Amino acid sequence: MIEAISCGGVVIFRGKILLLYKNYKNKYEGWVLPKGTVEHGEEFKETAAREVLEETGVNASIIKYIGKSQYSFNISEDTVEKEVHWYLMMSDSYYSKPQREEYFTDSGYYKFHEAFHLLKFSNEKQILDKAYGEFLELKKSNLWGNRKYF
Repeated sequence: MIEAISCGGVVIFRGKILLLYKNYKNKYEGWVLPKGTVEHGEEFKETAAREVLEETGVNASIIKYIGKSQYSFNISEDTVEKEVHWYLMMSDSYYSKPQREEYFTDSGYYKFHEAFHLLKFSNEKQILDKAYGEFLELKKSNLWGNRKYF
């Protein structure tokens, strides 16, 4: 068994959520949240911000830790147990540019209900639901967009 740790972000701008579309060798891979592997010596927050920037071109600000998801998948001769740490993040524009080297062919910001239905994986849907709830609470308290909680 191989253990892997990744970090990612639920990036929000004006109430909409940033998603990536993965298409590997013309095979539908689905819509996902940006995330990637922790590099040696890197803190989880740094990984989340770096991966969002690399995969989407978005320089997002971390607002708060949301939680983690866990899943496993099989590769040729082994099973990978993956743990992903998620952060609620804020962008300052609708700009995004999918990372072609990772087979992302599209990206964009979507309303919550659209993003929820587009996401391929149920664990990412759960994280989106939790992150969006946190976003709504911050917005209700007039804290969203206010840099005093960074």
